[in-house]
Amino acid sequence: MNQSALKNFYFLPNPQKLPILLLIALMMGCKADKVSMGQEQKHSPSLETVIDLEDSLVFHSLIKDKELEMKTYQPSAKKDFDILHTDLDLSFDYGRQAVLGKAELTIKPFFYPQKELVLDAQDFEFDEIIFIQDEMKSPLPYDYDEEKIKIQLPKELTRTDTFQIAFEYTSYPERNSGSGSAAITDTKGLYFIDPLDTIPDKPTMIWTQGETAHNSKWFPTIDSPNEKFTQVIKLTVSDTLVTIGNGELIRQESLGNGLRKDYWEMKLPHSAYLAAFAIGDFAKVDTEWDGIPISYFVEKGFEDGAGKVFKNTPEMMRFFSELLDVRYPWPKYDQIVVRDFVSGAMENTTASIFMEELRLTDREAIDTEWDYIIAHELFHQWFGDYVTAESWANLTLNEGFANYSEFLWNEYKYGADEAKLKLIAETENYFAEAETKQVDLIRFQYKDAEDLFDSHSYSKGGAILHMLREYLGSEAFYSSLHYYLTTHAFDNVEVNDLRIAFEKISGEDLSWFFNQWFLAKGHPELQFEVDYSNPKNISFSVRQLQDLSTTPLYKIPLVLSWYEDEKRKTKQFLITKAAEQFALENDNPVELLFIDEEKNLLAKKAIDVTPEQMRTQFRSSEFGIARYEALDSLAAWEAVTELESIMSEALEDEFWSVRESAITILQSHTEWLAHTPELAKRVENMAKMDVRNSVRAGALDVLTAYSPDDYSSTFSLLVNDSSYLVAGSALMGLVSMESTEVDSMVIEKYANEQNYHMVIPVADYYITNAISGRGDWFISQANTISGEGLYYYMGYLSEYFSRFPEEGEARAIEFLLEKMKNHSRNYIRLGAFQGLLAFSDNAEVIKKINEVASQETESELTLYYEYFLEALKDEN
Repeated sequence: MNQSALKNFYFLPNPQKLPILLLIALMMGCKADKVSMGQEQKHSPSLETVIDLEDSLVFHSLIKDKELEMKTYQPSAKKDFDILHTDLDLSFDYGRQAVLGKAELTIKPFFYPQKELVLDAQDFEFDEIIFIQDEMKSPLPYDYDEEKIKIQLPKELTRTDTFQIAFEYTSYPERNSGSGSAAITDTKGLYFIDPLDTIPDKPTMIWTQGETAHNSKWFPTIDSPNEKFTQVIKLTVSDTLVTIGNGELIRQESLGNGLRKDYWEMKLPHSAYLAAFAIGDFAKVDTEWDGIPISYFVEKGFEDGAGKVFKNTPEMMRFFSELLDVRYPWPKYDQIVVRDFVSGAMENTTASIFMEELRLTDREAIDTEWDYIIAHELFHQWFGDYVTAESWANLTLNEGFANYSEFLWNEYKYGADEAKLKLIAETENYFAEAETKQVDLIRFQYKDAEDLFDSHSYSKGGAILHMLREYLGSEAFYSSLHYYLTTHAFDNVEVNDLRIAFEKISGEDLSWFFNQWFLAKGHPELQFEVDYSNPKNISFSVRQLQDLSTTPLYKIPLVLSWYEDEKRKTKQFLITKAAEQFALENDNPVELLFIDEEKNLLAKKAIDVTPEQMRTQFRSSEFGIARYEALDSLAAWEAVTELESIMSEALEDEFWSVRESAITILQSHTEWLAHTPELAKRVENMAKMDVRNSVRAGALDVLTAYSPDDYSSTFSLLVNDSSYLVAGSALMGLVSMESTEVDSMVIEKYANEQNYHMVIPVADYYITNAISGRGDWFISQANTISGEGLYYYMGYLSEYFSRFPEEGEARAIEFLLEKMKNHSRNYIRLGAFQGLLAFSDNAEVIKKINEVASQETESELTLYYEYFLEALKDEN
């Protein structure tokens, strides 16, 4: 369901009216001229005629808009048939990157009698199609347009008729593949990774990614989320390889000639986009929770790292099961790390697939911070897999919950401040997107379902759920989720199902909440004024400044807080008007009033606060997230006096993020260390002893920026730390020393490291000291590093070869062009482009950059490329 406000053309300013009135005035002016020239006078239109014409034009414009809304409306897929079961038997042609398949679908009409069956099947070649019923088999005629196959049934069938359709086919996932979304960057559905084993140190793999409607690239189906079925997938592979699929491995059959067939059975129904498998030379790490097998599949040699990266999975499974009072609903849970994945991860039922950034060694995993994505995909097993949005318009019922699970896990495992830090990051993601895009959260008008994978569906969706929990209270919130999950188990839902679940449990009509947050666009923009003139009865006012022609007037529960003798007090107010004024009635004097101190509200808030008041907030709030906000605001304002006065306190704050923020600020104000020697000593102690490795690494960066030669002994001690974060910062400290030149043998000792935290200081040393003969080293490291590290490293790669082209400049250019053209991560393509600009004095390189840039499909990157390439054109 979608509710949109109808703009009142008669009471709100409408710039579209002005041209109409101007045109009428011009028409009247022309007639007047003709009269003055002696022509016969015409009757001038009356004011009523003008208004009628104007209203008529506006009315027709309104009709046009409404007709466009109807035309672009994307409903849930109509269910003419119901697929009950899918049986697939697959083998693979690696040379052609093709799937050789046999499929047998068990189907029945959903309600009405049917004579034609339409299935999704993208880029297939079919042999005969067979109809099977009551042990009778017959071939069927069909039409096929490379996307859908229309099969003529032998007779009209009713919902009492169950039948099978059998296919033999070849599918070509590489054909007609295109760009997806920011979340899912390609649409092949099935991916052959280095199929002919031609890339050194890269394993051959096959894996699938079906969301949104991409699994019909490798098996015929009804590729809509509101279609659910059970399945068996049989995979014929080399007997040296491992397969992982949905459900349970029920059989392995030796076929001879080095081949094996694995049978994966899914006994519980799920949607087509969640069907999945992966094939590769994987190692397996086993664990379990409450009798449910849990396995991590990674490339061989990374087993110990996987044990650390995914170590919290059993505890997450227990936590979510208890929180929802719904036990994990599937027979097992696998987590698979693959190469070149086109998303961060994908929640295939019982078998989540993750990007290669989670492929870490034991030492790299020490600083792992992947709990958020692991929790996200696991929570999907309830919200998305067990209970599934009936249409992509309702995507936030999948993604908003998964996004919120990251908050819930952090809150449980690491505390409320850690959770709020995550929540703030998500709200900032949404606000950044909302600068140029504001749409309904539940939206039925879209060109492509991929467009829905945005910060509205994810970040805003999660923040809204948090506000609902704060409003209803945790007990009612989780009881409602239990009701929602158990009522709609193995079924599909729309947003009203969620609203009704909360209303059933809470006993409250929540249409106001869902209408303003789920079924409308935008967010509150609140301006506050606080009057401290009467400290025993502080008053405050609030105005809603959002555009009310497109955005709701919000009903907002607002919590205010203050401190009396270090004891926190709160009071809740309900905002229901565009402008309101309230009295706190506090009795005891209040120095500073906090508005949404815990950061629970998704709203843009404006209030005049002085640096002195922010310092008071830092010193008085019991919430680390409020202290973090104070420190961050003072840094943004460049309030140097206030910052310096609280720096010692910030460095000792119990919330690690406050300490880390303080360290970052210090890096830009190292003169404070000279003014206060004990501050420098504290930073050195933090580098050695802080419980958070990111804080220790940051402290080393401060010492490097301040006076690296004075801390060589500290750097030498910590360069061998078990944490790569810490060791890398220590190595950069050694490299940065000026009066004492680091021994080149010390640098060479770390040259064979492959973690980017260590590689970048070595690269910096080679560049700064003009060390020749390192071209092979730079290229070798470029082919080893991946993810975030590759982005940073490419700048050093390009700098080295632009300075020393004799070392093999062409190899670096070729590497960067390949990454810019083919890498699935947009930030890697961006980094490659930035690196290539170091060679912009070469006209041939600029030509190649332009050729690759012309193939980019992501609009933001295209604009970035165009800006810099145009600037280069002007320079030349």
